Amino acid sequence: MKKKVCMRCRMFIEGNECPTCHTSQFSTTWKGRLAILDPEKSTIAKNIGLKTKGEYAIKVR
Repeated sequence: MKKKVCMRCRMFIEGNECPTCHTSQFSTTWKGRLAILDPEKSTIAKNIGLKTKGEYAIKVR
């Protein structure tokens, strides 16, 4: 079973609501994963604009 990804913030979700942006629009069509462990120190997180640690999809359809 594929994981659900929030369409707005691209975070992987297990429940029925995104904890980051509080939306319920999800997709199971995604490509690539990005794990942010410490958004304060991560150069990639700063460039993309992520402020919450977690696992993100790179591309969502």
